[in-house]
Amino acid sequence: MNRVKNMTMGSPAKLIISFAVPLIIANLGQQMYMIVDTMIVGRGIGVEALAAVGATDWSYWLALWVIQALTQGFAISISQSFGEGSQVRIKKTVAMSIWLCLGIGIVMTVICLMAGRSLLLILQTPENIFESASAYLLTMYSGILVVMAYNMAAAVLRSFGDGKTPLIAIVIAAAANIVLDLLFVLVFRWGVTGAAVATVLAQLFAFLYCLSVLRKMELMKLVREDWRADRNIINRQCSLGLPLALQHILIAVGGMILQYAINQQGVVFIAGFTATNKIYGLLESSAISVGYAVTTYVAQNYGAGLYSRIRSGLKSSVLITGGLSVLVSCIMILGGRFVLKLFIDDASSSAAEVLDISYHYLFIMSCLLSTLYWLYAFRNTLQGLGKTFAPFVSGVMEFFARVSAAVFFTRFFGEKALFFAEPGAWMAALLVLIVVCIKSVRELPQTDRSDLR
Repeated sequence: MNRVKNMTMGSPAKLIISFAVPLIIANLGQQMYMIVDTMIVGRGIGVEALAAVGATDWSYWLALWVIQALTQGFAISISQSFGEGSQVRIKKTVAMSIWLCLGIGIVMTVICLMAGRSLLLILQTPENIFESASAYLLTMYSGILVVMAYNMAAAVLRSFGDGKTPLIAIVIAAAANIVLDLLFVLVFRWGVTGAAVATVLAQLFAFLYCLSVLRKMELMKLVREDWRADRNIINRQCSLGLPLALQHILIAVGGMILQYAINQQGVVFIAGFTATNKIYGLLESSAISVGYAVTTYVAQNYGAGLYSRIRSGLKSSVLITGGLSVLVSCIMILGGRFVLKLFIDDASSSAAEVLDISYHYLFIMSCLLSTLYWLYAFRNTLQGLGKTFAPFVSGVMEFFARVSAAVFFTRFFGEKALFFAEPGAWMAALLVLIVVCIKSVRELPQTDRSDLR
């Protein structure tokens, strides 16, 4: 229980930062082992293998983001119940979330395995990398239940203010993934399939560690009554999780349309984008971590009726994300080319061209990174308040921005338009979120619930 953090007392900025730092390290660790995964594929197998993995990005993210959105949505009411101090409701909500994750995870696994190859065909994945891409994607889809289990366990821990356990879990997963990558890809010669198997097993180890911590918490000692279906709680969880899932489905579908446009540019262009997309996780990881901290902070204080602290928390989160974005941008602009070289086989005749494409894309995203970071500050504040419609609308805006870049602007600007698809999506979403978030926070009661007692 010493890892549980009550965020209804103390400095908002210090609480958000202290909670976010372990998550930042955890997310960076997760991104690093995914990067190592890609490095081993790119340098150990070749440019075509790198392109094959990259061609599956948006198809896999479609499933991954739905899982992350659902579990994050389910955790909102857990945080709010924690702020209220209602242990009975916490246990019941956790139990219903587990049932929902199990059912949704099974359905998603079946659908994704049936549709995986068709998705790659629709995206016109080049023939010379199609079979490798298909093998990688279907293996990743096979592990959906494992990914769902880890994300739900981590979301529950974060809702209690515990950012340390997910950090340790990712360290365990990272070490396992690297060892298994080297074994499966370079020793057993399983190709891209080996890389996918290593990633799924690493997530399993992360889940098992989180589970071992949860089982020791008094809050998680569930009894038979907790597991009985509660329609009101299930409806509440669905009302929080499903809009976020739909939002991410739209974002992913827009990305898949973008991937279709990228695939038309050939294997070298795909490989260039793949290298940068792997670093994109590093660009975004700090924003995601602060976003999780903001959601937990806002949800706990909303549950406790401490509305003045929510207003202070929003101001702090905007300043924190703005400062972080500048730091990350500088690091990537100065050191990005060196990092990108780690993904590319120097012996390849197209290595220089792939590197130029990758760095050009990375430079553009780095220059506009503050937009992405502020997006998380405003979006996660709304989610902590239990407002999921505006984030859904922001997902619609992201969808249209990406599709416009892929379908419309490429006709006038060619492949150059593809480099601005992501930053354009961030800007479109941010415009919606700023307006709605500020309005929602201003409409909160001016007097805290505790002052009325």
